[in-house]
Amino acid sequence: MADSRVLPLGEAEWGGGVSPYAVGHKKLGMWLFLLSDSLTFSALLIAYSYVRIASDQWPLPFHLWPSIAMATVMTFLLLSSSLTMAFGVAAAKRGDTRSAVRFIVLTILCGVGFVVLHANEWMTLIDEGVRLWSNPMGTPLFGATFFTLTGLHMAHVASGVIYLAVIAAGLPGNRFHHEDVEISGLYWHFVDLVWMFIFPLVYLLSVAP
Repeated sequence: MADSRVLPLGEAEWGGGVSPYAVGHKKLGMWLFLLSDSLTFSALLIAYSYVRIASDQWPLPFHLWPSIAMATVMTFLLLSSSLTMAFGVAAAKRGDTRSAVRFIVLTILCGVGFVVLHANEWMTLIDEGVRLWSNPMGTPLFGATFFTLTGLHMAHVASGVIYLAVIAAGLPGNRFHHEDVEISGLYWHFVDLVWMFIFPLVYLLSVAP
């Protein structure tokens, strides 16, 4: 006898497989990873805010030129990369592999530009004597929190560049599909979103008078 039960609207019976929550297992795994990663960055941002407010010797090392100008360019690169990544995901869903690869490559180039500019800024601060354990301009906590927070974010951007390069290389041979592009896009948009918190908190609030 057939099962005549009527399920509530929006619900469906799971018949087994890899999509128990009506979402692919790879996408679900990425969402869970991003959730845990957001907790990590939230803790670091809160810690940075706390030590900044608690310290009466917090330095203001960033000048409008070149520090803030370069940080603004870095922000523009990440915002542009989010746009190209969105175009790449849309192209992959349409089955336009060539356009998807082209937009992913543009995203990678923006990410590489961000890492290069950020590494140059690190070298400038290091040349001025800022270290994880010391800072000639004020409290040593600045170096510890700045390098930890921005370093973790820069590592995420570099990892994202490698991740996107692997996806772009595998798309033409059908090794990866539109879902893989969408999942890599989720990661990239998350990295960009984190920078939108770091830029004003770390840079704009530490501009030298």
